[in-house]
Amino acid sequence: MTTENNLSENEEKKNPNEVSQETSENTVSHDAHPHEDDAEHLEEHEEVEISLADALKEMEKLINAPNAGENSKRFIQLKEKASHHIHDEVEDKKHEFAETGNAAETFSYEHPLQAKFSALVNIFREKHDEFQKGQEEEQKKNLEHRQNIIERLKNLYTNSEPGVNLFKSIREIKEEWSKAGQVAKSEFKILNNNYFHHLNQFYQMLDLNKEFLEQEYSHNLEKRQHIIARAQELENEPVIQKALNELQYLHKLWKEEAEPVAEEFREKTWEEFKEISNKIHERKSELSASIEKEQTANLEKKSQIIAEIKKLSEPSETPNHNYWQNAIKRVEDLRSDFLKTGSVPRKLSNQNWNDFKTTLRGFNTTKNNYYKSLKGSQQANLEEKLKLIQTAQDNQGNEEWDISVPLFKKLQEDWKKIGHVPKSMTNKIWDEFRDACNAFFNNYREKSNTSTDNWKENYKNKKILLDELKLVSNDEGSIEKIEAIKTAWNNIGKVPRDKIAINSEFNKTLREKLKINKINELELKEEGLSENQLTDKARKIKNQISDLEAEIVKLENNLAFFNKPSRENPLLRDTYNTIDEKKAHLETLKQNLHSIIAGE
Repeated sequence: MTTENNLSENEEKKNPNEVSQETSENTVSHDAHPHEDDAEHLEEHEEVEISLADALKEMEKLINAPNAGENSKRFIQLKEKASHHIHDEVEDKKHEFAETGNAAETFSYEHPLQAKFSALVNIFREKHDEFQKGQEEEQKKNLEHRQNIIERLKNLYTNSEPGVNLFKSIREIKEEWSKAGQVAKSEFKILNNNYFHHLNQFYQMLDLNKEFLEQEYSHNLEKRQHIIARAQELENEPVIQKALNELQYLHKLWKEEAEPVAEEFREKTWEEFKEISNKIHERKSELSASIEKEQTANLEKKSQIIAEIKKLSEPSETPNHNYWQNAIKRVEDLRSDFLKTGSVPRKLSNQNWNDFKTTLRGFNTTKNNYYKSLKGSQQANLEEKLKLIQTAQDNQGNEEWDISVPLFKKLQEDWKKIGHVPKSMTNKIWDEFRDACNAFFNNYREKSNTSTDNWKENYKNKKILLDELKLVSNDEGSIEKIEAIKTAWNNIGKVPRDKIAINSEFNKTLREKLKINKINELELKEEGLSENQLTDKARKIKNQISDLEAEIVKLENNLAFFNKPSRENPLLRDTYNTIDEKKAHLETLKQNLHSIIAGE
């Protein structure tokens, strides 16, 4: 429908009352339409802080959506959020860098997600340009189509042939006009005025056919009444913003499609619609109050989060490592809650965000200072353990058992009592200490058991086991046979020095049999291992568990780069199978490690 502000000049001169009505409709108070500022304010109110990872994930989702370019507004919002997060995190790194005594001007750091962010922005820019070109082409076609419709309308009242059903023809033209696509904004006003000019000319021509004109007026009045009825329903809409948005749409319908009605209904219907609109707009104060109440609640919640982080930064008692590890997890949860909480009053938004970032930095500074202080004590612990290693190495060949055995037991007890050392040295010094202790106790057992060990008998028994192992295939039950042979081997003592090569031959054969049975040595269930052997096996299993977990994470991260990764995708099927195999292997290793630790 359209208002009478589209009447032709001839009709304005012909009917002064209609001109007056045009003025009244064309000078509707701006308050009768939802303000753009209100809409922007609502969008800002609904927008919540999101994490960098979530922002990048949604940006990627928008890029992969059909007609990605039409999501420009949302993409720009996400881009600004992501850029803000990257900038803040870089500033945090710079702050930490300067805190350690470094010159700020020497700081250099590239955020690990900067490359992905830049790539997403560039890809979207290309898609948006492509979308814009498509829109321009589509608008050109729509413009030509609408111009053709106008030409048909013009011919309908200037060159219509006898026998033409005017009622059916005008209905078809109006229906086709309502369904025609969008055109460029610069073209729309002239095009729309042109259409309604010829439509009014058509109605003037219908003065010769009063019956048809009355039918048209009646049909158009129904359209206006339908708009008014829907506006009345919006008076009771509980969500005021929804009512304002739909009212704006109804005004657009009235302005662009409110076709002429009989003179006695023109001012009446418009006044009724305008009055309802004003009532709905009076409810905007409800929206403002609701938003203010919600934003005040959000501010209180965010302030509580900031206060809790600040409290964690200032523990009442001297904190230890466990305290800070738990505090780090809690702060991460609080940070996530802060980002998920909605907006706060605009005048306090920047201050609230700055307080949050300052408090986070304060927490990190206090936490970092604690771990810096630990480095001093760890260095002292390292020096103590190095002394123990030196003592163990100096005495590993000592065969005065009454003195040396208690000494080594004391060394092992003292080792356990000393605290942490720098992580980079942990494995190295443990290996050195363990090797010295093993050398001593192996020598002690060897010398203590020489008189009773029947080394030749041991060799004979090991030779039998080796021959049995060589006969093992990959049939059902082969793994159990290997485990039984390995357990029996572990329980046999030493062999003569000139026969010691049997150990290497056994290990080589064992690796071959494990390979054909597709099982890792660390997965074997075996008994009879010494304390040192158990410790060594546990260490190897831990290392392999760490390697497997890293491989699984890497494979799963690779899948994340695909849009909607699925097992049904032939390109990804092998990757999913590999992940399943590695997870099964990982679970077996964990069970074996648990058995060793539990002494099962």
